[in-house]
Parts: sequence; structure tokens; C-alpha cells
Amino acid sequence: MENNNIASLTSSKLSPDVKHVTQLKNDSTKKYLLYMFMTSAIICVFVVAGDSIMQHIQQFWSTSGEFWQSVWLLVYETLDGDPWKIGVYGTLVVITVPYWILASLLLFVDVTGRPSFIVQYKVQPEKNSPVCLVKLRKAILTVLFNQTVLNLCLIPVVYPVFIWRGVNLTPELPSFHWAVIHLAAFVLIEEIGFYYSHRLLHHPMLYKHVHKVHHEWTAPICIISLYSHPVEHIVSNMLPPLLGPLLMGSHMAIAWLWFVMALYSTLLAHSGYHLPFLPSNEAHDFHHQTFMNNFGVLGLLDHLHGTDKLFVASKAYQRHFTSLSLTPVLRQVPDDPKIKQIGRASCRERV
Repeated sequence: MENNNIASLTSSKLSPDVKHVTQLKNDSTKKYLLYMFMTSAIICVFVVAGDSIMQHIQQFWSTSGEFWQSVWLLVYETLDGDPWKIGVYGTLVVITVPYWILASLLLFVDVTGRPSFIVQYKVQPEKNSPVCLVKLRKAILTVLFNQTVLNLCLIPVVYPVFIWRGVNLTPELPSFHWAVIHLAAFVLIEEIGFYYSHRLLHHPMLYKHVHKVHHEWTAPICIISLYSHPVEHIVSNMLPPLLGPLLMGSHMAIAWLWFVMALYSTLLAHSGYHLPFLPSNEAHDFHHQTFMNNFGVLGLLDHLHGTDKLFVASKAYQRHFTSLSLTPVLRQVPDDPKIKQIGRASCRERV
């Protein structure tokens, strides 16, 4: 009885802030336990109905596989089956053209403010409305420099290493199973490579001279995904995605598919729009607002190292989900009315 009274007295003396943080930690733990439960449930489903599921997937793959095989053969023959042309010229096209297709669409929205249907999904509505053209011009020129000069220097250097590792450049595509296994490995390898390289760039010495360039934009837009110092572009933008295919000795077609997936992932993470039915970008947007927390892509290593605590305690964490509604997440989980809104950034800010 005495112990219960003491516990009750101690609990009653806890400040509201402490209780709030404790509640957030409990909510975070429950959320990760839910993720674990869902993952276990999915695994159980695959174990029980694995043969049936794989049969349907294989049927789909065999139907579409002929199409992708014909596309790969067309590319292969266009480049004369030359390993150098495929590994260098082909890779340069793959990591450049798809980037600008999506980036151009999102840039149109940033510059014109249309269509309003998309604008309503802005994560930070008070920023970049409209986007500062002076800062945008600087960002575009930097990205073009990184994609041309730096990539033109890096890819020819990486190519011999790929060949040494046994990267496959044959005209025959790999099986569906191998493609899935390799892509899953790429995701985990990039998470490790990007988290630690990104966190290293936040060391005071490196941040001041290197990573600060990328953080000039506290409210990111799509083009900022590759807006960085040359050292950062090579160490953190390029090497983590390249590590997976290199370590796995993958087929070049799988590597190309992965490069496009990685590019679109970072474009959406920096887009500034939390669009419905697409992965949430609240975590990385929060990173740009605060300059800390959320150094990884998936959030696994952030949770392991405790570099997501501020994020978990924020309103942005409550919005960090894939929305299945057309209602903007900012309306679904509105800001506390007591929080003072930050005004629009000046066009001269950090130019």
C-alpha cells in the first residue's frame, strides 16, 4: 500500500511536459510493435499461401517479362552490345533523363503555383509560395554541374570496378526471384551507406564546408535532392545507391531499375508535397527544418541510434503516414493553433 502511494505521489508530481514526452515514447513503441506485428502477419501469409501467391506473380512476370526482355534487347542492340557503352553511356542516361522528367513536373508547380489541387499538399505552405527564382537558378546550375561534370568523371571510374565485381551485361534478363532479392538488398545497403555518410556530413567541420550547401533550403523542393557540394554529391548522393549493385554483382538492367527508384525516392522526399497514395516525406522535410534527426532513408537506423527523438515528439511525426485520402494531411492533423507560424522566407535568404 505504501509503495502504491509513493508511486501515485511521484506520478502526480510529473510535469505536463514529462508526461507528454512519456506518452509520445509509448506511442512510438506501440507503432513499431504494430509494424512488427504486420510484418510477421505478412510473412505468415506468404508461408501459408506462398505457392499460390508466387504462382500468380510468376504468371504476371511471364506475361510482362517478354515485354521487358524485348525492351532490354532493343537497348542492348542500340548500344551494339558494347559493355562500355551500356555501362557508361547507358547509365549516364538512366540517372539523368528520368530525374528531369519528374523534376520538371514538380518544378512547374513550384514556379507557377498551379494546379492548386497539387499546391494544397505542401508540407510547409508558408514557404516557397512562390519559389524564389534567384535561389532556384543557383540550384538548377549546381544540379546540372553535378550531373554532367561530376557524373561524367565518376561513372567511367566506377565501370571497371563493376566489371571486376562481375556485374552482368548479357542480353538475357535475370529471373523475377533474383530481381526481387537484389532490389531488397539494394534498399538495405543504401540505408546503411546513406545514413552514416549523411550523419558524417553533419559533423561541424564537414557541415560548415560541405553539407551546409544542401541545407540552404529549409523548405526543400524537388530540385534540391541533388543540390549539394561536389564532395557530398559523390560521397552521399552517388556512392550509397551504387554500392548495392556493386556488392551484389547484379545485372545492369536491375541496377538501372534501382537507380530510377532511388532517384524518384529522393525527388519525392525533397518535393515539399505530401501527396496522397505516395510515401510520406514528412521525415526528411523535418530534417531540413531542424538540421537534425532523420539522417536515413527508411528510418530504421534513426530508430536504432535514437536520432529520431525530436521527430517523434513533433507534429510532423503524427503526419508521417501514407495518406489514402484526398484531404491534405495538414488538415487531417492540423498544427497546434498556439504555435506561431513562420513567415515566408526572403528571396535574399542564404543566396
